[in-house]
Amino acid sequence: MSDGAALASRAVERAAREAYGRLVAWLGGRARDIAGAEDALADAFAAALATWPRAGLPERPEAWLLTTARRRMIDVARRRRTRDDAMPTLLLAAGDEAAEAEFPDERLKLLFVCAHPAIDPASRTPLMLQVVLGLDAATIAGAFLATPAAMGQRLVRAKEKIRAAGIGFRVPESEELPDRLDAVLAAIYAAYGTGWEDAARSALAEEAIWLAHTLAGLLTDAAEALGLLALLLFCEARRPARRSAIGAFIPLRAQDPLLWNRAMMAEARSLLGRAGAMGRHGRFQLEAAIQSVHAARAETGTTEWPAIALLYEGLLALAPTTGVAVGRAAALGEAMGASAGLAALDALAPASVAGYQPFWAVRAALLRRSGRVSEAGAASERAIALATDPAVQAYLRAEATTLPGWPPSA
Repeated sequence: MSDGAALASRAVERAAREAYGRLVAWLGGRARDIAGAEDALADAFAAALATWPRAGLPERPEAWLLTTARRRMIDVARRRRTRDDAMPTLLLAAGDEAAEAEFPDERLKLLFVCAHPAIDPASRTPLMLQVVLGLDAATIAGAFLATPAAMGQRLVRAKEKIRAAGIGFRVPESEELPDRLDAVLAAIYAAYGTGWEDAARSALAEEAIWLAHTLAGLLTDAAEALGLLALLLFCEARRPARRSAIGAFIPLRAQDPLLWNRAMMAEARSLLGRAGAMGRHGRFQLEAAIQSVHAARAETGTTEWPAIALLYEGLLALAPTTGVAVGRAAALGEAMGASAGLAALDALAPASVAGYQPFWAVRAALLRRSGRVSEAGAASERAIALATDPAVQAYLRAEATTLPGWPPSA
């Protein structure tokens, strides 16, 4: 590959990573066709790979891609002969001037479009993760314990629903929010979680925080929007302490609180206080409260595990997910002993945790503390095999080496 081609390839990759959601939101919002916007944008990226090596990088790559994709969509719309397809052509053509200027960031609107009540609830969050935040179907499928093929079909059907129903691209009125806000918050949280767990995707975590900030600013009386932003800031405040200087994973209990971002934690506490004063408690406020207790270790030097376990009880009642149940078990293990934590894990349906890595990591730790060596070794093997982060795998292997007879014989 020539130097020019390599430079162009890196520029296209960077644009895809940093601007995909904005570009799809702009194109899809005007054409009312998300799938068509994605197809046109794919063509634009292909054109960039062919054009930029010989013509040089444009001064504003994102604007170049937007203009190219918009023209592609106009051409496709003009080839269609039905009256209904005339509107996307007119809307896109009317955007000529905007395409040459700095185009607006409309991802928040697109999030609400994807949360429309007409769309299958099971498809809303995955659709947001793909269309707005640029995650591929395989990554999304892993987060939802589905096969990539099944997730791909689900996403295609959801996009077809948006186009066929002519769903409007707008932030819903206040009376419509209850039907949409929860799905939007869940998508932002899932995006942050992906960027949190995968160090290579830290930019995605930053995007999620930006969206949470924007949403909290737009919906100042939405307690859960404030709660979500507080939760993300509490977690992000610990990022500097999660890895060593050489990139080794450091679990929460071993992190140095002096490395935590005090200003970010203070902002999170303020947001959580504002949300609590509204008297409408929800899932994200409870999760933020749990993180607030962890953050207090920076001041007190200790972690109040009984308080965390109590908060998990309330959270499990509101959001009975596998992740929350495993978190509760871990908290019970710290507050009441390993046997209490193991009992909580044993109560979970085996099918729901078979491929859930945190379950096996928590189980291995609790079994190790209980002296159940062989079972701890087996759980450690599962946790290591399911971990996708090499640094986490290395940490779990190091923990497992304290077990007699590790590693197991082939």
